[in-house]
Amino acid sequence: MKAVILAGGFAKRLGALAENTPKPLLPIAGKPVIEYILRKIEAIKDIDMIYIQTNKKFEMYFSEELKKIKTKKEIKLVIEPAMEEREKIGAIGAWEFLIRKENINDDLLSVSGDNLFEFNLKKFIDFYKEKGTVVIGLYDVGRIEEARKLGIAQIDKNNRIIGFEEKPENPKSTLASTGIYIYPKEKLKLILKYLSEGNNPDEPGYFLMWLYKRETVHGFTFSEKWFDIGSIETYEEANRYYEKKLHSGLS
Repeated sequence: MKAVILAGGFAKRLGALAENTPKPLLPIAGKPVIEYILRKIEAIKDIDMIYIQTNKKFEMYFSEELKKIKTKKEIKLVIEPAMEEREKIGAIGAWEFLIRKENINDDLLSVSGDNLFEFNLKKFIDFYKEKGTVVIGLYDVGRIEEARKLGIAQIDKNNRIIGFEEKPENPKSTLASTGIYIYPKEKLKLILKYLSEGNNPDEPGYFLMWLYKRETVHGFTFSEKWFDIGSIETYEEANRYYEKKLHSGLS
């Protein structure tokens, strides 16, 4: 199994905070966001390679950061050609770029680089092994107002995705996609097919809307804390949470 941390965005909503620092390298309780993600991934025995995918503008920042992070897993930087927002290839485009460039022919775990989550990733992998399908991580945000800002899933009693909408005006649930996905190797070709049909290369939610109508997709729902570092408010909230955790000796 391979893993990729997607870190190719330009974080426009964070303004000056991320102008010269990529979101995944912003400090949370003294450690960059990406280090929290790496620690979760490196605990998974099945994973033999971790790719960190970013853009040309931020290549140097990640190269320098990786010199400081000690991990038992092999890590490789994959660099997209974009130097600015208008050149970015999008999240689905990033998967295609990685699959083609690195000739990926293994199951693929993908985690957004601006994600902080508390659940044990091994439970997610075990759920995937049980189902044998594409699996996405879901978190109940609890409020309709919050659901309107996110990709929202509906699931049946067997945790199969039976509906998905990107930033819906009238959400049918409050189960949000968290930017954590796993694809069986034989399903990676569907990413290429989706893009070859001229579909939106940016938002993973649009791909999921296309995918669940064609393939079985399951949702792994977790209740542990999750932060999407998409705004200054959520960044500050995450920082407070992890600072408190650090000082209480729980981290």
